[in-house]
Formats: sequence, C-alpha cells, structure tokens
Amino acid sequence: MKKSILNRYHVNEVPLLIKPIFYLYGYVLPFFVFIYLIAVHSTSEIAIVGKENLKERSNYILCFWHTSIFLYFTVFLRNRRHAWMQHPTWYMKTSHVILRYIGVRKIILGSSGHSGKEAALQLVGYLRKGYSTVLLPDGPNGPPFQMKKGALHISMQSNVPILPIRFESSPSITSQNWDRRKWPVPFSKITVQYGEPIQINDSNFETAYDSISKFLG
Repeated sequence: MKKSILNRYHVNEVPLLIKPIFYLYGYVLPFFVFIYLIAVHSTSEIAIVGKENLKERSNYILCFWHTSIFLYFTVFLRNRRHAWMQHPTWYMKTSHVILRYIGVRKIILGSSGHSGKEAALQLVGYLRKGYSTVLLPDGPNGPPFQMKKGALHISMQSNVPILPIRFESSPSITSQNWDRRKWPVPFSKITVQYGEPIQINDSNFETAYDSISKFLG
C-alpha cells in the first residue's frame, strides 16, 4: 500500500518538489514556537515539587505523558547533555529543530516501524555515557495515557533510572490531537512534580510498571 505524503519521506531525503514547504515548516515555524515558549516561561508562575527525590546522579530517563510535551518545553528551556529518539519522517523536522533550541545534543532518528530497535540501542549507549533522555510512554501514536513498556526495557539495559514527572497547568489550551496536547498560555501557573526515581530490573519490572503508571495518572 502506498504511504501518505506525511510518512513517505525521511527527514534527510526530502524531494526537491516539497523542499520549500519543508524548510518553511521545519525551520521557520519552530523559531516562532520557541519564542512563544520563552514568553510563557517568562510570564508564568512555575513551581517544581519533589526535588528531594533526585538522587546524587547526573542522568535520568524522564518519563511523562505525551500530552505534556509542550509544558515540558516551557518549563525546561535548557537541556544539557540530553539525547532524544525522534521519529525520522520529514514532518517531524519542527520537533527536531525545537529540541536543538532547548539544547538537546544528540537526536537519534528512529521510532516504532522506523529502525526503532537500532535507535533504542544507540540511546542506551548514550545513557551509559551519562546522557539523560525523555521518553513518552504513550507515544508516538497512543492510545493516550496507556503506558508502553519500552522505557522500562531501556532503563534495564542502560542501568539508568526512570524519573516519572507529572505536569499541571492553569489555564491551558487542550488540542484535539490524539494526545490531547496541552498548550500553556502566558501568565499560567505551572506545577511540575517529580516522582521517585526507579531503576528497573527483572525483579521489579511489573511492580515498577504499575507504580509509574499510577503516578502519571
């Protein structure tokens, strides 16, 4: 079956015919999105709860629902020593550029159905070197708020704990996307809550899955 134009082209193999759209969408739009995120960050009241849960280590697998991705970008405008896996199709270029704006050093192209296993192995390698990452356990296509187990396997393989995070924002705009993505607005009140970091192993795999799912809500 022929793929739709959204899924037909790799980000590095965009045909000449659609390159003008690609450059406009992929480079101009994220610039304005980033300016918007700075404006919201600068005018909002941001509270972070649970800092005491962070242990004496430098890296984590940050884990939260897909709906909160722009809340994350708003709060954490700088991400030092991060490596992220990203979907490699051309329409995701906007996300790739935004990640560069917030300081993500390594973008690994791969996801389910698109060299996902190879990308996960690369990510494990970076985690072992001390990088952190963000994994959205109900992504990339849902269903929303139902946790998949990929993050747990990556924690086991890398020996890096999962740090579950919960976001609340008032007011915010909820999109009609599958993930019900929340967009914070200027002068919002945003609360970030860290859970207890959990290192996944064979003995706690299922209980950790239940614990993280329960915390994320």
